[in-house]
Amino acid sequence: MQESMATSRLLWLLLLYLVAVAPDGVLQTRAQPDSNGFISIDCGLAGPSYVDETNNLTYQPDAAFTDAGENHNIPSYNVLLGLQGLYGDLRSFPNGTRNCYTLRSLTAGNKYLFRASFMYGYYDGLVIPPVFDLYIGLNYWATVEGWSLERSALWWEAIVVVADNSVQVCLVKTGATTPFISGLELRPLKSSMYPQVNVTQGLVVVSRRSMGQTGTTIRYPDDPYDRIWQPTKINTTRWTVISTEETVRNYDDDKFEAPSKVLQTAITPRIAPYNIQFEWCLSANPSSGCIHVFYFSELESLPSKAVRQFYININDNPPGEGYTPPYLYSGAVFNTYPYRGYTKYTVMINATANSTLPPIINAFESFYVISTAKFGTDSQDVSAITAIKMNYGVTKNWMGDPCDTVAWFGLTCSSAIAAPSRITGANMSFSSLNGDISSAFANLTAVQYMDLSYNNLTGSIPDALSQLLSLTTLDLTGNNLSGSIPPGLLKKIQAGSLNLRYGNNPNLCGNGNSCTRDKVKSRLAIYTVALVVMALVVVSAVVTYILLRRKKQEWVNNSAKPQKNETSMSHVPTGDYQSSLRLENRRFTYNELAMITNNFQHVLGRGGFGYVYNGFLEDGTQVAVKLRSESSTQGVREFLTEVQILTRIHHKNLVSMIGYCKDEDYMALVYEYMSEGTLQEHIIGLEYLHKGCNPPLIHRDVKTTNILLNGKLEAKVADFGLSKAFNRDMYTHVSTNTLVGTVGYVDPEYQSTLQLTVKSDVFSFGVVLLELVTGKQAILRDPEPIGVIQWTKLRLARGEIESIVDERMNGDHDINSVWKVANVALACTAQASMQRPTMTDVVAQLQECLELEEGRAGGGMTQSFYTGNNDDLNSSYNTNAYTATSASQSSPVFEMVERMVIGPATR
Repeated sequence: MQESMATSRLLWLLLLYLVAVAPDGVLQTRAQPDSNGFISIDCGLAGPSYVDETNNLTYQPDAAFTDAGENHNIPSYNVLLGLQGLYGDLRSFPNGTRNCYTLRSLTAGNKYLFRASFMYGYYDGLVIPPVFDLYIGLNYWATVEGWSLERSALWWEAIVVVADNSVQVCLVKTGATTPFISGLELRPLKSSMYPQVNVTQGLVVVSRRSMGQTGTTIRYPDDPYDRIWQPTKINTTRWTVISTEETVRNYDDDKFEAPSKVLQTAITPRIAPYNIQFEWCLSANPSSGCIHVFYFSELESLPSKAVRQFYININDNPPGEGYTPPYLYSGAVFNTYPYRGYTKYTVMINATANSTLPPIINAFESFYVISTAKFGTDSQDVSAITAIKMNYGVTKNWMGDPCDTVAWFGLTCSSAIAAPSRITGANMSFSSLNGDISSAFANLTAVQYMDLSYNNLTGSIPDALSQLLSLTTLDLTGNNLSGSIPPGLLKKIQAGSLNLRYGNNPNLCGNGNSCTRDKVKSRLAIYTVALVVMALVVVSAVVTYILLRRKKQEWVNNSAKPQKNETSMSHVPTGDYQSSLRLENRRFTYNELAMITNNFQHVLGRGGFGYVYNGFLEDGTQVAVKLRSESSTQGVREFLTEVQILTRIHHKNLVSMIGYCKDEDYMALVYEYMSEGTLQEHIIGLEYLHKGCNPPLIHRDVKTTNILLNGKLEAKVADFGLSKAFNRDMYTHVSTNTLVGTVGYVDPEYQSTLQLTVKSDVFSFGVVLLELVTGKQAILRDPEPIGVIQWTKLRLARGEIESIVDERMNGDHDINSVWKVANVALACTAQASMQRPTMTDVVAQLQECLELEEGRAGGGMTQSFYTGNNDDLNSSYNTNAYTATSASQSSPVFEMVERMVIGPATR
């Protein structure tokens, strides 16, 4: 075990080294949230990431988030706000009007806190404090101004709902000075928090104070959402500070979740008239409106007859009801709808006539409202044009939203009321584009006019462009394209719906039937699969072991139940079933299939291609016939792909093809019969392809329903219609035209970039492993939809190891093995592909799991407990699950938050 852990540490150190020295590809994988969902960027940082000593958060360079600007250092700077490293450098943007950072891997519809930090420090020697605007997407956030000292730091925080899985924070030049930024941070919030925030309205922090607190600011980890709570200077002749060491808890429905450390101090007036008064001015437009949140908690155990009750006045608004703060629980008073029309706010907290004690206040937040109603460009269009920009290294100032008030140079856009803009035209003529026509062009689904003329584009014209239903003009003049016009485009030309210009391409043929296709490229389709099988050589053993054990337990539990009757089992020949299979890939007619299946009488299952029927050959061999249905979204291409793959590739863990049918419009595949059905049927209730095939194959649809089991419970991979091949000596990925796969199994990185790698199959296989361990589906729907990945992480984060195991195992398993398999599965499902293991690594780890389980079953006892530390395959299941707390009563002006103590909330 020690040797294994040492090896794991060595591999981890090697990985860290590779990450440190690798270029852009690795930088993109860094541009991901951490395990808390935090993104922490030190803008202008040229060196590697670092861990901040005060909050233990990792700050990363900004090169993976923006491709503009230049780095600068401030040689000497103050240690401000506990962020020693953040203000030592910055990135400035002397060129262009709008320069942006792109934050990815977000969850559409979620609330996030954004924080942008700035310290000028006279880095440019001009002694002219800059003024510029900040935007979140297309929506104005704030104007950066108000510098008072050479070394003063400013920061702006906003809470908004993110409409997509990525968002851009932009710095917009408004005058002669140069925009710059020191740090950019993003923190996810619960959807129940800050109810004043919605899809059309966000909040910008004016002030956030902890009353009675002295010393430094309070933030993460004391505040799990990393809000910055500033201390307040107290006049001790006027105020008394009350404090406690006891934990101040939140109620279960708390809308703000102020942290205990913030609420452990409060102030109360020392002298008559025993009221609390404070005020602040609003620099934003008065019409934007303000939201106030005041926090109260009784920190003293009061005598039985003592009463602390007070009401709150803001400016000339009528006071709310009398309020009594709860003992050692967080209470809040806030306005749901913003106050408007004021530039100055005066707050008065006065004791009521019934009160025997003066009022208190523990903390407060004040915000002004911003509009977030402007829709950005359609997310698919943004992903497509961004991929095009990265693929060709476009040097134009393509920044911010592509269809902003002034669209990116060369693009034309349509706009609609309350709907995202769409890219309708792309003129990239004379843009020095080199290489193949990117598949991302086919994702600009609203484009009508596309001009790629006079570049250095090579290779063939992708037929995927024919899927652009709105495309009326395609100009490819003056490139070095070869091959012939794809049939899809020819059909559109003949129908008169497309004007195609392709002159001055010497090797391009206009007649689709007269040119010989590139034989090398066409042969690639033969090998189109990629991942699971070699892993299944070992995994099959794991699956077999677990399923046999589970089946044994089911037999014990259900011994009185009648066993399932197999249809026509008398026709199955005796002897070794596997050895009797015919593998000469016979071609069947449709009539022969009808005879084999008794007119397609017995349905075994159904998939995206069509129904699968039970059948018997002339010699009695039982087979499965997969017949394409008319409604299938998979067509001739997928059918031929699967035929060609299974004709050339054979492995004991790949389903064998006995024959096929291509009879006019009828298409079918005839497989070996797998008596135990799919892996999913047993749960509910891959290295050969990557390494052994040349070129390697990516399956693209690894899931439990595509892993079949024979009578011996041996696992075999099926359904290769969506597979892809790639040349690992030349490429790290394959760009695809469209996203394919099954919800719950699709690699999120592939989903966002349409760039397919062998690690995409690793992700899907990780989901399969979790299904195998938990007995759950990839997507659980009770009580609300959640992926099995998140479901498992939440339980492991709480240390509930046993709770993730399929209950039908009845404890008959080795907990070390389960923990390790779960760790392997979660490593496989890491958000970034670079953080996932290879299938070779997975095989080795699963072999260890199998040895642990076999050792237990054989009577051997493992002496060391598997701890699942970070040295093992990037273990990363420690998610934060905070329980929202707080209670409310409403009044015309405020919502009063107060509840009887009902016990501590889970934290």
